[in-house]
Amino acid sequence: MNAPLAERLRPQNLDQYIGQEHLVGPDGVIRRMILTGNIASFILWGPPGVGKTTLARIISQAIDVPFYTLSAVSSGVKEVREVLDKCRADARSMFTKGRPILFIDEIHRFSKNQQDSLLGAVESGIVTLIGATTENPSFEVIRPLLSRAQVYTLRPLLEPQLDQLLRRAVADDSHLASRSIDIRETTALFRFAGGDARKLLNIIDLLDQSTPEGETIVIDDQAVTDRLQQNPAAYDKNGEMHYDIISAFIKSVRGSDPDAAIYWLARMIDGGEEPEFIARRLLILAAEDIGLANPNALLLANATFDAIHKIGWPEGRIPLAECTIYLATSPKSNSAYMAIDDALSFVRETGNQPVPLHLRNAPTALMKEMGYGRDYKYAHDYPGHFVRQQFMPDTIGHHPFWHPADNPAETKAADLQTRRWS
Repeated sequence: MNAPLAERLRPQNLDQYIGQEHLVGPDGVIRRMILTGNIASFILWGPPGVGKTTLARIISQAIDVPFYTLSAVSSGVKEVREVLDKCRADARSMFTKGRPILFIDEIHRFSKNQQDSLLGAVESGIVTLIGATTENPSFEVIRPLLSRAQVYTLRPLLEPQLDQLLRRAVADDSHLASRSIDIRETTALFRFAGGDARKLLNIIDLLDQSTPEGETIVIDDQAVTDRLQQNPAAYDKNGEMHYDIISAFIKSVRGSDPDAAIYWLARMIDGGEEPEFIARRLLILAAEDIGLANPNALLLANATFDAIHKIGWPEGRIPLAECTIYLATSPKSNSAYMAIDDALSFVRETGNQPVPLHLRNAPTALMKEMGYGRDYKYAHDYPGHFVRQQFMPDTIGHHPFWHPADNPAETKAADLQTRRWS
């Protein structure tokens, strides 16, 4: 019983696997790969504790080909080359039934050179690559490698799936099955788990270990909250760093508290958080929460992201701190964020409406004869570089998506729009 509950309960096949129905359900692409035995290179992208490594292990047990594992945390170019040499030997062997599979956990931690070392083997078919990452592959995986591997997104577990995992733990784990367990409430348990299966099981482990033998393990909101407050690092510090603290950081910047924002920034830096992860969140914050109230915020956030790549740690903490304070003290607006979400919803409801003829491009004589571009008014030919004309599809007419927030920059822009269109 020395192994953690999360390891004892790790699924061994797809029937035991909980969640990710879009990938492993009856019509899921990964299930179909396993059933056919034809595994293509892919990268699993999702938050911690949603089954990325487990899925790779299930594939390794289900497919009769050599299966190699590397961790990007502890492996360098030398280790990658050694494994690829083994894969080449396997590929040439008459006893190997299919291409060897190489699973790389936390592939986002590989440098460009390390990722480059994989390219030739993947491209030539010597190895099938399966990567796992908590970071957006668009930023962390080199483009040539991305073009050779499909990206599959794994989602946080929903409450029904967390409940299913809880019931399975109580019923299937031999140690827990031997104990008296009273499940009264699950609201706090699921909230603290945050869609992370490993975190959920680690909390149950904590409740088990803190309840003396012979006593009933009570699972309710009070018990869960009390245990976690007494031992906040008892479950998955990396998960906390990645989600709880980044959430506090974002909300502090959004709430215009520079001191709190700097505190949470320091917590992330001291905890070993990736600087690119913090810089990306600042970029998103600048567009989502400051937006048009201060467009320079996005420029500074982008410059911060570039600076991090150029100087790294420890000096990178300084531009991160500068950007954090600037964003926290800037005026706030989410009008651009709300406008695009409103427009996307509207587009999905109304479908693909035709572009008005006068707005269409007319590169050929035939298109011009058909009326493409006819009657279009070139704004720069008019006073103030503006002239009224219809820009929305004929079937829709004008529909407001942008609702300016109450700040000087947007008030000025809104007043100009009112004068133009009223």
